[in-house]
Amino acid sequence: MIKVLLIGSGGREHAIAYALKKNENVKLYAAMFNKNPGIKKLSEKFIVEKDLNKIVEFAKKNNVDFVIVGPEDPLVHGVANMLEKHNIPCVGPKKEVAIIEGEKIFARRLMKKYNIPGLVEFKEFDNYEDAERYIKNYKKEFAIKPSGLTGGKGVKVFGDHFNTIEEALNYVKQIIEKKIGGGRFLIEEKIVGEEFSFQVFTDGKNFVEMPIVQDYKRALEDDKGWNTGGMGSYSCEDHKLPFLEEKDINTAREIVRKTLESLYKETGVYYKGILYAQCMADRYGTKLIEFNCRFGDPEAMNVLPILESDFVEICYKILEGNLKKKHVKFEHKATCCKYVAPIGYGLNPPKPFEVKVDEYSIEKSGALLFYASVNEEDGKIFTTTSRTAALVGIAENLNRAEQIAENATKYIVGEKLYHRRDIGKNIEKKVKRMKALRSMDT
Repeated sequence: MIKVLLIGSGGREHAIAYALKKNENVKLYAAMFNKNPGIKKLSEKFIVEKDLNKIVEFAKKNNVDFVIVGPEDPLVHGVANMLEKHNIPCVGPKKEVAIIEGEKIFARRLMKKYNIPGLVEFKEFDNYEDAERYIKNYKKEFAIKPSGLTGGKGVKVFGDHFNTIEEALNYVKQIIEKKIGGGRFLIEEKIVGEEFSFQVFTDGKNFVEMPIVQDYKRALEDDKGWNTGGMGSYSCEDHKLPFLEEKDINTAREIVRKTLESLYKETGVYYKGILYAQCMADRYGTKLIEFNCRFGDPEAMNVLPILESDFVEICYKILEGNLKKKHVKFEHKATCCKYVAPIGYGLNPPKPFEVKVDEYSIEKSGALLFYASVNEEDGKIFTTTSRTAALVGIAENLNRAEQIAENATKYIVGEKLYHRRDIGKNIEKKVKRMKALRSMDT
């Protein structure tokens, strides 16, 4: 038997557990931050624990063969380094290279130093006065990005999240006073286009890409409202997206290739695990929005269920430093993931409440269910302040995959739950918008 410890307890981690358990020789252990019933059901043994020292002790006590980490926080805080001291391999980068997500300032400096493509115009700040002077003299629209971790909710963009210089400066003041993302921040040029998630498996030298996914960050339909960690996502059967040109994808590949090379040159540490480049295709090509040192959430739920290869073997190849394209194969199917969340998620969510999940009907409908930030108590399921559960449709085309996911949402019931019905729909509008952008005079 292969003993694997999974760290994390969201929808992404439930999808990782699902993929690992396709291998019948896996004995799964879990260190969760809340009691996810889906991961619990797949696990041999679990703990609910956030303390990394206690999680490492749990790994040692159960003599696990390797650990895989879902969320970014443990990686940025060095859980892979801690495990290595006890000779426990970790699928997830050490803190020296996980900083690519942990500090946006580090990532931008790295891109500039090593001439990595996709770099946007940026300037870094740690005080109000300099930022105020810069913003008042800046002639273009811009984004404000806290440097450290903010759970995917810290970036604010002119025209989307604020509309005046005063509102921008008010956010700057909040970042500094509340130490949002550590209190240091970037001001970057605003990029207009379509975002896409380019995820790869990597052993630090070689990488193999996954199907490209598009995520929906905004809380409300028609991409309105505040930022969230992601309300859903989709991928297409050809593993590309219809608004992307081949040159956009090639640039994303080059960004990843040069970043992996540069991280090793800069730190002397190979990046082992999943690297996720959040990119945007604009009228000029592909720009890098930010890096993540793990699977996207929800993007993991698009790619892992259609992974035909043995996920455990891929993990071993990553750890051995011997990953090849032949080790990774995905089904040519479309996917659509829709998150059900408490109303106000990402801004002002309600107190925990009970939800009813009809697992039998979801399974019968053809959708996959991945529990997220919920707690199971005495056989009942309660929300937290974050997303509740994801429903994933898989089919020969996106239209059918979206219908499967949407149909299954009715089997999760709670007084204050909602989901975005538009995820995976009206993609032709995105294609037209990108075509119009690319045809503009430069």
